[in-house]
Amino acid sequence: MTRTFFVGGNWKMNGSVKEYQSLINHLTESQLDPKTEVVIAPPALYLLPSKPLVNGKKISLSAQNAYYKPSGAFTGEISVAQLKDAEIPWVILGHSERRSIFGEQDDLIGQKTIAALESDLSVILCVGETLEQREKNESIDVVIRQLEAATKDVKDWSKIVIAYEPVWAIGTGKVATAEQAQEVHAAIRQWLGRAHGDKVSEGVRVIYGGSVAAKNCKELASQPDIDGFLVGGASLKPEFVDIVNARL
Repeated sequence: MTRTFFVGGNWKMNGSVKEYQSLINHLTESQLDPKTEVVIAPPALYLLPSKPLVNGKKISLSAQNAYYKPSGAFTGEISVAQLKDAEIPWVILGHSERRSIFGEQDDLIGQKTIAALESDLSVILCVGETLEQREKNESIDVVIRQLEAATKDVKDWSKIVIAYEPVWAIGTGKVATAEQAQEVHAAIRQWLGRAHGDKVSEGVRVIYGGSVAAKNCKELASQPDIDGFLVGGASLKPEFVDIVNARL
């Protein structure tokens, strides 16, 4: 099965009105690989005004987070129901910064994932190990444990993209070698096959995140089980276009 290459840009808590308009205009005016699905995740404040800038440009929008309750007294949160109402098709869940800084646990990420899928959103589900866990050779065990907890109630995998993001490589300038990334991606795909069957294993895209840049994207993209990238800092730079075009 041929899986559509996927590149997401997570802007995190960066940008301004002037900057997000400039970033999107640069992206829409560039020649992008038509075989690559492109999704960008501006801060929540800029999602709605970004919609007219990407409409008709084959670029989709994603929220960086969402809460699983449809409404209520949850100050500062945005619900999956509100994202659906606003026609924002994607949401990033389980990012390591949500886990480490805001204390999100696997069970909560699982609740969010199910709520998003029930609201007909597509999910970029992030998993990854810390440096300490990698040094203890626990990378694969940690990633599979996170996946099992977050997806135990998932029935339909067609709207899930799994993002493997080793925590030690996010924003540090360090990056897993192509071989290290491929090893974990292959393990994820093997687990999908064991737990959910060949159709899911062959169809779900597993993408890599962790200091992805123009200089390393082509080597990473050449690996058989790496189906794209979730890009942080480099998605705020012109080189994001080169990453989108990694398979050209």
